[in-house]
Amino acid sequence: MRCYLIILLLFLASINALPQTFTYQNSIGKFKKATAFTVSPEGAIYVSDAASDEIFKLDTLGNIVKYVGGYGWDEGDFDQPVDIFANPLSVYVSDKNNHRIQKFDKDLNFISLLFTREDDNKDEHFGYPLSAVTSNQGDLFILDSENKRIIKFDLFGNFIMNFGGFDAGACALSIPKKMVVSQSNNLYVLDDKRIIEFDQYGNGLNSIPTDNDFTCITLVFDNMMLNTDHQMVMINLKSPGFKFGTLKTDDPNLQEPFVSSLIFNGSLYVLTPAEIRIYKLE
Repeated sequence: MRCYLIILLLFLASINALPQTFTYQNSIGKFKKATAFTVSPEGAIYVSDAASDEIFKLDTLGNIVKYVGGYGWDEGDFDQPVDIFANPLSVYVSDKNNHRIQKFDKDLNFISLLFTREDDNKDEHFGYPLSAVTSNQGDLFILDSENKRIIKFDLFGNFIMNFGGFDAGACALSIPKKMVVSQSNNLYVLDDKRIIEFDQYGNGLNSIPTDNDFTCITLVFDNMMLNTDHQMVMINLKSPGFKFGTLKTDDPNLQEPFVSSLIFNGSLYVLTPAEIRIYKLE
């Protein structure tokens, strides 16, 4: 695997470029300790809550139409769901302390789970998963925090490979936090003050330094968002040079810390532990 280490002074210089201010519109949802959210291509919103160990589905108007879960080990139960990913047909939940990935249909009906920590093949072991995403071909990629690597499975849950481990050179994962996938099937891992990019075959492409210690990364279509608990920045992947712009709101009631943020259909969605706040570009 090859990895080109990109030293982007331009990135650091552009972190405050093109600031955009968003105006508050409304708030939706009511959570105890939200940990992540995502938007499906159809506009449904899915939220994971670590305090209640539940997953929520909200419709395009923000109404909670279904929730599932509760603490436990059985199918559909969770022990600290830390991330959630939706494609047009399915929803994947990173059930961290149960060391597994749970798959649901888009209406949150349980389909299957993947647990490999006790399998004979150590190459496919993962523990304390932080993210799970799928490619356009249906391959499943899991961010394995226990072994600091990415595990790839096919559409049927068969192990294919792992990558991003100690043998990945400059693209070896150090302190992985979260992973997203682009429309071109490239993977972006938020690591220790950097973003590491891989292609779907496990080749390391870029290691991009960041000035801030970001806590979350999201990607909807081509809009990538990074945030700390008090700052949000965005990049459009079609723009050259990874030029990030700072996003701000006019909302004095927006409480820190920010858990996550994303851009969808021209609106900014900000997840706090208790709710989702929605903003429009001025």
